[in-house]
Amino acid sequence: MITKKTITKEPMLVAFLVTGVSAASAADQDTAKKAADWREDYAYTLGMQSYIFSYPCVFMSELRYNWVTQPKNPKLVPYAPLNHFWHARDIMTADYRDGGGPSNDTLYSIVWLDLAKEPVILSHADMGDRYFTFEIAGMSSDNFGYIGTRTTGSKAGHFALVGPNWKGKLPEGVKSVAPSLGTKHAAKSMPYNASLTNTVLILGRTAVNGAKDVKNVNKLQNQYTLTPLSLWGKKNVTLPESRDVWQPYDRKTDPLADWKTINRAMTEDPPLAQNMLLVQQFKTIGIGPGQDVTKMDAGTQKGLARAAKDGRDLMTRIGQAGGYDRKVNGWAVSPLTMGSAGYLGDIVTRGVNQSMFGIATNDPEEAIYPYARIDTSGNKLHGDSKYTIHFPAGQLPDVKYFWSITLYDDTNNLVQNSINRNKLGSLDPTYRMAKDGSLTLYFQNESPGKDKEANWIPTPKDEFYLILRLYGPGKALLEGTYQIPGVVKVAVRYSRGR
Repeated sequence: MITKKTITKEPMLVAFLVTGVSAASAADQDTAKKAADWREDYAYTLGMQSYIFSYPCVFMSELRYNWVTQPKNPKLVPYAPLNHFWHARDIMTADYRDGGGPSNDTLYSIVWLDLAKEPVILSHADMGDRYFTFEIAGMSSDNFGYIGTRTTGSKAGHFALVGPNWKGKLPEGVKSVAPSLGTKHAAKSMPYNASLTNTVLILGRTAVNGAKDVKNVNKLQNQYTLTPLSLWGKKNVTLPESRDVWQPYDRKTDPLADWKTINRAMTEDPPLAQNMLLVQQFKTIGIGPGQDVTKMDAGTQKGLARAAKDGRDLMTRIGQAGGYDRKVNGWAVSPLTMGSAGYLGDIVTRGVNQSMFGIATNDPEEAIYPYARIDTSGNKLHGDSKYTIHFPAGQLPDVKYFWSITLYDDTNNLVQNSINRNKLGSLDPTYRMAKDGSLTLYFQNESPGKDKEANWIPTPKDEFYLILRLYGPGKALLEGTYQIPGVVKVAVRYSRGR
């Protein structure tokens, strides 16, 4: 028995009791800290995977909000109500400065659809021999369907955009959209090719053969129509207009903002059934349909905040490094999963290449877009040097529709120059072939000489890159047996700072 007297006589025992209690208390605190730490670490580790998987929800939600509700510059940047087309009415020039590597081979026709209530029918006139395509993507950024020259033909037609929950019969004369690469397997057992999400983005592209052809394309764009099924066949109807889309959460003020956006987007448009086992894992950290990150413990929230920031940084680094791109003579060629990467299990390509760096990307059968940031020696392309690309006789890109090479500066914009040229290609072939059937293109600040100016694209004084657009790529391009000629640096070099 320990008495007051014993304690008084035994100072060593007093010290033992005090330090023992303190040690036990410290151990308990350390155990509690470790318990909190594992939740943070687990949420961070799983959150990094979840962020790449879920990123299209963030990107597409922000894009929809901006293009439906924010009139930034309607002549250049999409702005239209839900279920209404926005049309680009002119070829992109260097006056456009919002980046994205804009194409001036085609004029865009873009729409955000809401299919929750009913299908919407897209109609187009007879397109003759003009190339056109409507790439149709769900909220995951994966394409589920196509309308256009390659898939449904050029004759006038009416095509139903159907949401995942609609069951019914399409009107006579209304067809299903053609399946994408990723949904071909599902279309065989369905009466119509339906979207897996109620939110749908359509990226329409109509070929334009230079400035002289713009008005002809505008006339065709005017005949692209969208009609809700309930108004189909009725005359003199006014199509309803709605800009009722929710605003994504602001990551600048809320470290959990992206997760809140992801959860709301997934609740409205759930992920693919094939991904549900993965989604079940994410639910343990509060991510997925019907989830709420604000109800998670402090450690989990802390880990998720870190994962959102680091996940975005990682995706940027993956994109800058080319991801799973294949390298051909300095050109980077994207994986053949592009466009339908999520259906095909390639989550990194879907998150990085399709969404962060692509909005939504065509299936390879429709088009591929090799790009070059380096020359054949591995050095970055820079305006202080001169470059050429040489296609031997009979070795121009094998495409069914058209090809082009476009130059962009390091801000992903077209470049102002003295001859107002940023592109050369087969749609408007102003270039000159050599007598032996070969073609040499020139990339440099100053004229390569009057006899070569038809084949010249002026460069900026700083870094730049090239995109080779290949519409309707042939077998050799798809299988990788065609060797795209590299960008060769000529020995002559400008002095920097002039």
